[in-house]
Amino acid sequence: MFEKEIVIDGKGHLLGRLASYIAKQLQRGQRIVVVRTELIQQSGSLFRNRVIFEEYLNKRMAFNPRRGYKHYRTPSRCFWKVVRGMLQYKSKRGAAALERLKVFEGVPPPYDTRKRQVVPDALKLIRLKNHRPFCSLGDLCASVGWNQQSIVNRLEEKRKIRGATYYKRKITRENLRRKAIGAKELTAINAELEKLGY
Repeated sequence: MFEKEIVIDGKGHLLGRLASYIAKQLQRGQRIVVVRTELIQQSGSLFRNRVIFEEYLNKRMAFNPRRGYKHYRTPSRCFWKVVRGMLQYKSKRGAAALERLKVFEGVPPPYDTRKRQVVPDALKLIRLKNHRPFCSLGDLCASVGWNQQSIVNRLEEKRKIRGATYYKRKITRENLRRKAIGAKELTAINAELEKLGY
């Protein structure tokens, strides 16, 4: 059955394969949140992908450029546009499916405490041969005009430190709880033995 909302960690996934999986799930009615879109991988070298992106930037309307193509340069909007291309977003069904998708750079506060999933069929480790070149979506976007990469990286470092301290506290709390349960069981066993006269 459907979960209320799936949070997918984009790190280490291939762009097109992850987008096709997400587009299919959105059409089936699933709500999906994709975090860390700047770490999604794209096959092909950075230079090659940048050449392709710069050719795409030439697409515009000659008489009024503001009315034509929207050239998104943030990784989240670039990924969103790839998913949109896999949906019939001008129909009601496709527009409703696209509304069920949320994309973010980094891991913002509501989702930093939620469990994140991966899509095994879309992982670069499984789908791309070792000798093939690749680049990350964040590096590609930074090379064509996205200037927030350093801020996102800094916030991610802070989040990882917070996550590590939370995990340490959680483990120590769990160990103390197990010791307390073990002590209660031990006292109960000793009381039973005393009743039996051992």
